[in-house]
Amino acid sequence: MKLPDELKQEALEIVATLHDYVQLQRERGLKTVPVSAPPAAEKAAPGAIPSPLKKDALRDVREEIGDCTRCRLHAGRKNIVFGTGNPDARLVFVGEGPGEEEDLQAEPFVGKAGQLLTRMIQAIQLDRSEVYIANVVKCRPPDNRDPQEDEMATCLPFLKKQLAVIRPRIVCTLGRFSTQALLGTKEGITKLRGRFQRLENGIMVMPTYHPSFLLRSPEKKREAWEDLQKVQKEYQAGP
Repeated sequence: MKLPDELKQEALEIVATLHDYVQLQRERGLKTVPVSAPPAAEKAAPGAIPSPLKKDALRDVREEIGDCTRCRLHAGRKNIVFGTGNPDARLVFVGEGPGEEEDLQAEPFVGKAGQLLTRMIQAIQLDRSEVYIANVVKCRPPDNRDPQEDEMATCLPFLKKQLAVIRPRIVCTLGRFSTQALLGTKEGITKLRGRFQRLENGIMVMPTYHPSFLLRSPEKKREAWEDLQKVQKEYQAGP
């Protein structure tokens, strides 16, 4: 029987292998990776990291971020907002970046937009404790401005490592920036929303509107609800 430390090291090696494999494909100019991935990458299939070790693996990703000064956003932040929720989540919500309340509390989606997100999660018969919530950038952009391309590029590898540990079945991207960052596209959210797409690791992505946009444009809530119903159906269909 393997000791806990051996299992943890094995899990971290799986994450590193997956990350290196994906990076190699991107360097080759591929946005998607063939389903028949090499044996080393296949080790990162869902369930590859034992559940008891996922918290440790996420903590290691957070420690890798450290007191980050990799981009300009660090200058105005109060806290790094890493992510929160169930390490075994089958559904992950990804936004663009922390706002003022999130920066103060070091937790994503706790302001008005977060309250709406909570209601959205409950509407598909789930609880926040059952999902995982994160952002593309971990530091608050000044005055809640949109995150810039280089800032997202700097922070995106850490989000991908979070997803590699959690291995959700579905990611619901909230708004244009998180959708474009994860899918590697310049298409707008209006064109992308409502249709599942797959990442190179097999995770299904459903783009929808950001809760803060829905607060400003409540007439779009019906469309967002249609997207969430598709997420719910896929969530309930899967293992």
